[in-house]
Amino acid sequence: MQKYGFKGAETAIIKDADGRTPRDYYDLLSGIWCAQTCAPRMRQDWSEENRTHGQCSITAFLMQDIFGGKVLGVPLEDGNFHCFNVVGDCMFDLTSEQFGSKALNYENCPEQLREVHFAKEEKRLRYEYLRRACRNNQRCSPAESLKTHPGRSRRPKKMSLTGTSPSER
Repeated sequence: MQKYGFKGAETAIIKDADGRTPRDYYDLLSGIWCAQTCAPRMRQDWSEENRTHGQCSITAFLMQDIFGGKVLGVPLEDGNFHCFNVVGDCMFDLTSEQFGSKALNYENCPEQLREVHFAKEEKRLRYEYLRRACRNNQRCSPAESLKTHPGRSRRPKKMSLTGTSPSER
């Protein structure tokens, strides 16, 4: 069995409509996260060795689409928030590895709203790319990732990798 280093990996046993867990999505996203999906202000520090760097909000909102629950944010020293997921009693942070051995305080964190995060057009476009790539099981394509695609900034229906929402089955 593969060893996972993200926060909550041991207890992230919730499943989507297709039976996939956050660990399954971590495996899939590991082939999708790239410099183009990284937050622009953090791209200079992104590397193949630290694929989760700058991917937190778009990843957390994608997981919210799939599993429901809330996206919360750990306040950071620079005034930004590091986003993670809470679904019922299950807490997981697929992008926590970007901090290495630095411990984050996940207690009493404020809820993060996609309307606020996606007010930034570049972030919404990165999220939409990540969502499409995840749905289509694609790897990162630098030429494709930053193209503008029609999309919506409101919360979509719960997503599954089969391309239909659970309510459409």
